[in-house]
Amino acid sequence: MRNICVVTGSRAEYGLLAPVMSAIRDEPLFRLQVIVTGMHLAPQFGSTWLEIEKDGYSIDAKIDLELIEDTVLSVTRSLGRGVMGFADVLERLRPDLVVILGDRYEILAAAQAALIARIPVAHIAGGDTTEGAFDEAIRHSITKMAHLHFVTNKDAARRVRQLGEDPEHIYTVGSPGIDVIRRIKLLPRATLEQELGFVFRKRNVLVTFHPATLDEQSAGTQFRELLMALDRLGEGVGVIFTHPNADPDSHTIIDLIGDYTASHPQAKDFTSLGQVRYLSMIGQMDAVVGNSSSGLYEVPSFRKPTVNIGDRQKGRSQASSVINCRPVANEIVEAVLTAFDMDCSDAVNPFGEGGSAQRIVAVLKGIPDYRQLLRKRFFDLVQ
Repeated sequence: MRNICVVTGSRAEYGLLAPVMSAIRDEPLFRLQVIVTGMHLAPQFGSTWLEIEKDGYSIDAKIDLELIEDTVLSVTRSLGRGVMGFADVLERLRPDLVVILGDRYEILAAAQAALIARIPVAHIAGGDTTEGAFDEAIRHSITKMAHLHFVTNKDAARRVRQLGEDPEHIYTVGSPGIDVIRRIKLLPRATLEQELGFVFRKRNVLVTFHPATLDEQSAGTQFRELLMALDRLGEGVGVIFTHPNADPDSHTIIDLIGDYTASHPQAKDFTSLGQVRYLSMIGQMDAVVGNSSSGLYEVPSFRKPTVNIGDRQKGRSQASSVINCRPVANEIVEAVLTAFDMDCSDAVNPFGEGGSAQRIVAVLKGIPDYRQLLRKRFFDLVQ
């Protein structure tokens, strides 16, 4: 048996990784190892490691990044703690392969530690572009440290190839998050109202907004524009907020959400809805609003409109159901009203229609010796 180690650091990323973890666990040739870090271990972000255990996964190691503050200094120190923590854990677990997804700084720490420990890395969702956040540079950096590339679309595959990676090790598999949508049993509206203590209005929106870490305009300024837009929509529009990632200035957004929900009875906020509730809420919403990758990755599969605010996701592939606007109150209002009238029944998700996890495991099974992947060379583009 080969030890396949999956690293997860946030609730959103775990939602994408869950079908991959399940497929690895069900494969007789593999032994699944799980490392949990980042937001999962922070009480202020919901201690979501408990959801992983509730789903039946044994956690082999926890690496606490001590996410106490959201300053640039604090986040940088957390990155350093992550590298040291992963070094110790990888030495103990000795996996044959590390599987990581996305572009978070704690995932960068895992890739760095695995590189020096000479452990091959499989990276999911490389090659995307998100020009408004430092995640862009992190994602491409991980690509250069990874050995297997499971990309979500053909444009991402082209970019990974442009970074000099071996074409034979680039696999277009789609987004594993869609696997979850295809297999999950969504909760009905009445159950959501009872469990969340939220009364749906005539129109309803789900809001997730993260700091755009490369923007000159502060996260607080941008989010206040969004709150002004929600005010202008009126009390007839129900609002569900989910909290942002642990990025610089995230607590500013969390504080503003708390102030808003305290004075607006039609609005309610949640640190983490959990995967089933979150996806079920998308199914009941008239629009998903914010700048989360979920609005581009998962929401189109529900044939629901997304209002994508600002540059955080700029450059990522988009379905016809996505409306882009600047972080300006008037433009956000206009975009949401347009979304309310949209027919998204013909929307095609550019990230596939499911089956990603099985494709990934099939590739992993077909490689006889992972260590042969370690010696990489740069593949130039044909001039």
